[in-house]
Amino acid sequence: MSIQQTVLPFKIETTKERLTAHGGLALMAEFNHGIGLRELADQYLPAPGSNRGFNPSVIVDALVLMLEGGGRSLEDLRELKNEEGLLRLMGLKEIPEPDTVGDWLRRIGEPKTGQLGIEGLDRVRDKINERILKRDGITKYTLDADATEIIGEKADALFTYNGNKGYMPMLGFLYETPVCIYDEFREGNVSPQSGQKEFYLECKRRILAGKGIGYYRADSASYQAEVFNQLEEDGVRYAITVDQDKAVKPLIALIGAEEWKEPVKGCGYELAETVHCMEKTKKAFRLVVKRWAPRQGDLFERGNNPYSYHAVATNWLEKDKNTAEVLWWHNRRGQAENFNKELKNGMGMDRMPCGQSYANAVFFRIGVIAYNLFIGFKRVACPESWMKQTIATFRWKMVQVAGRIVKHAGEVVLKLMIDLEKLELFRGIRKKSFELSLCPDG
Repeated sequence: MSIQQTVLPFKIETTKERLTAHGGLALMAEFNHGIGLRELADQYLPAPGSNRGFNPSVIVDALVLMLEGGGRSLEDLRELKNEEGLLRLMGLKEIPEPDTVGDWLRRIGEPKTGQLGIEGLDRVRDKINERILKRDGITKYTLDADATEIIGEKADALFTYNGNKGYMPMLGFLYETPVCIYDEFREGNVSPQSGQKEFYLECKRRILAGKGIGYYRADSASYQAEVFNQLEEDGVRYAITVDQDKAVKPLIALIGAEEWKEPVKGCGYELAETVHCMEKTKKAFRLVVKRWAPRQGDLFERGNNPYSYHAVATNWLEKDKNTAEVLWWHNRRGQAENFNKELKNGMGMDRMPCGQSYANAVFFRIGVIAYNLFIGFKRVACPESWMKQTIATFRWKMVQVAGRIVKHAGEVVLKLMIDLEKLELFRGIRKKSFELSLCPDG
């Protein structure tokens, strides 16, 4: 009689059978291949320095699959490398070592050689976005622009305005089809207010012909006369958080007591509005103001004013959106925070792998491409009921599926431990990916 040495009565052994714990990852790989990720990577990125080097498509494909599968660092490529049978199924003969990938990120991001990787990945991202947006049936988009902080104690990282070492990339998401239309990896000490107009123009330039940015939402980093003037020139309706400077505070104080109204009785706050114009804006704009009495007193004296204020600048006409509707519409930009979370927490962009900022800029852009591919996968290949699911849910329900890879009658078969309903779902996704591959440019 043997003495039990484990909590549960089972043994663990190794096997040489071609098994996988990530059978559903093959579906995402098939979509990536169908939309042309590999071809685009080889077309726009620098070729290897020698005949022994990896083609760009091998490294980009491996990183995207690692991120989609839940990996968060270059070392996690080793886990993907252990999926030998699955890799062959997905057409990947070899996965580069983490050190090799790190060297590649530094080489193609090197400023001294023109940062060819950043420029090439910019074109890869744009082309993939084009292929996704062509299929969404939308002509006017809402652009939500926002900076996000990535904390990282890296050699080249600089301090952000929050006092953390790291980076402060700028991101532009389309609300209706939430791809990241443009990303700009910035050093931590770069102010979010920097280059806001130029960032908007870069986003605008990447929208397909026949489509356009019709609406714009942002925080106070975009509260700049040149941004307002450009949006007016382009006929874009905007709502932007107001920087309550020395010109705005006295204006709010002039709003009469009778003008403040609760949008819903007992909601705990009041709304009012006035008109404002900055020194260099070409047109005046509405100033929608919300005020409320804080439930807890401030550490410092407020003087005679018991209220806190939040203000939004907008050029929406009153006949199109009243005071409450402007504020409600502006608040929907909070969805951009969820897009940020999906990119950072879902796709592992909350941490950077290298000590050099330029190498991390390459990695971050690949992360953006992985995020956009996931958005495309949901929108183009999956049923509508899956459209609002996060990458974490996809991994739990679709990617982390036990499978066995066998050869039968000359064909490779992936046998998955799923029910018939999910089998039909997977077959439907594969059909959509195949149709996409026949004509990715629509």
